[in-house]
Amino acid sequence: MAMGTDPRCVGIRRGGAGVDLGDHASRITTASRSCRVHFATAVLELLLANLLRGARQARVVSNEVGARAAAAGLAENDSNIHGDAQDELFARAFLALVATVTVLYLTRLLLAPLKRRAAATSPASLPCPRGLPLIGNLHQLGAVPHDSLAALAARHGAPLMLLRLGSVPTLVVSTAGALRAAFQPNDRAMSGRPALTAAARIAYGLQDIVFSHPGGAFWRAARRASLSDLLGAPRVRGVREGEVAALVAAIAGASAAGSPVNLSERLMATSKRILRRVAFGDGGGGEGSIEAGAVLDEMQKLLGAFFVADYMPWLGWVDALRGLRRRLERNFHELDAFYEKVIDDRLKKRAGSKGEDLHGDPAYRSTFNSRNQIKGILTDMFIAGTDTTAATVEWTTTELVRHPDILAKAQQEVRGAVAGGGGDIVLESDLPRLTYLKQVIRESMRVHPPVPLLVPRETIEPCAVYGCEVPAGTRVLVNARAIGQDPFAWGPDAARFVPERHAEVADLSDHKPWHDSFSLVPFGVGRRSCPGMHFANSAVELLLANLLLCFDWRAPRGEVVDLEQETGLTVHRKNPLVLVAERRRVQ
Repeated sequence: MAMGTDPRCVGIRRGGAGVDLGDHASRITTASRSCRVHFATAVLELLLANLLRGARQARVVSNEVGARAAAAGLAENDSNIHGDAQDELFARAFLALVATVTVLYLTRLLLAPLKRRAAATSPASLPCPRGLPLIGNLHQLGAVPHDSLAALAARHGAPLMLLRLGSVPTLVVSTAGALRAAFQPNDRAMSGRPALTAAARIAYGLQDIVFSHPGGAFWRAARRASLSDLLGAPRVRGVREGEVAALVAAIAGASAAGSPVNLSERLMATSKRILRRVAFGDGGGGEGSIEAGAVLDEMQKLLGAFFVADYMPWLGWVDALRGLRRRLERNFHELDAFYEKVIDDRLKKRAGSKGEDLHGDPAYRSTFNSRNQIKGILTDMFIAGTDTTAATVEWTTTELVRHPDILAKAQQEVRGAVAGGGGDIVLESDLPRLTYLKQVIRESMRVHPPVPLLVPRETIEPCAVYGCEVPAGTRVLVNARAIGQDPFAWGPDAARFVPERHAEVADLSDHKPWHDSFSLVPFGVGRRSCPGMHFANSAVELLLANLLLCFDWRAPRGEVVDLEQETGLTVHRKNPLVLVAERRRVQ
């Protein structure tokens, strides 16, 4: 694949200086290029001269034919004479067309070496892999985009590279050093979000936290409210502990019956119940919670779907032909109906209630001025809090089963720390003592970040990276998976699963920003980092600790736990994680 400055990759250049092809043409001094220039120039002159001569002759022939017709007293539209003249004119017009096409081709041939030299000597330095007409580099994303982009960056030695995804200029960041160079000075400039088709609809016209542009009064207030009132409320701890206890009981029942456990399915169900209870109260959304689960599943699929309009707006009608637009509208209306029912139920129950009611809190009401804003925030919670939590525990358990020595060490820590080894459940108050478990989870998020390309960003104003100007409106993809595998940040064994590499981290608590070194960014970076990091970490640690405390895990006899991925906004295992769970015997 050719590498250099693709003609489609315009707008990013060093110091904003353009490329003057005329100046480069005047510098061509080698014998081969001089011959090529002189030859092409001579051919162009000859073709143009013949083209003009043919046009003059056509006019002369036309005049002569007209004169002969007049002298013979014939009508001007005589079919024989006039037909012969037309044939001759058409023949000469065809030759003129051929000459024109040849001129254009030779002109391109003449300018090609000049463009190559301009690309080689131009100060623009961001690598830009060549793409195809119209689609740009879309075909290079492959079946697993984050892995394809990492391979493309490694092949060209490009920690920062500019792609054209359709008509969208896209900056791809693939190493910790490049992430630091891009975001440390430009966090604000790169804090926008592209208005993607599914996100804009499902988030109620971007009235939310995840997909809206930052900096406004609503965005700041909503972020604070989510941290303090929703995800950080005191009752959240009891919700998590109750749902984890229910999960342990369900797995114990399957274990007693001798049945393998579909852990992927059970983890997803538990994550959804936790989020529904946090968002809607102890009922988790009422009688329609099962139907709501299907609606939320469809929402996740649509957010990870490929909409042509997001890359080639003029081909947006293709999404309608594929049925995606219809699916999106149907899902939006079903989701909206569910939200309306839940909000109405909460309003009816508010009167006379002495219990905690977040929706009735004055601070909450001052933040959200409309129902659509409340719905947008609820959508964010389900997007960020269900798939990601389940995927993290799923991948961590996968790696533990594949590494029995690490599994045994983690189980020993958990079982030794909980009530002197005789406890039957892990509470959130026990989590600070589980330091090795935290290392295991950090390592899992390094190797398997649940959202490998994070949520796309967009520059809201021009900025500079490595001295190269990046215009406003450039989409930015941070490849958290590639950054987690960066050998300059993690050493030559970056591909191995080694929790001990995090033993030197001074503070393993979830309050410390993970992205201080720009080498571990599963929760994003800067002002667009995930506001629910504390909530997510607590849920993951509590789930995993109880699975390790209560059960011994192994693959079914004769089976191997694979690492195949299923692509989407959140990356899960392609094949469900089905394991044998043996209930631990407490001495």
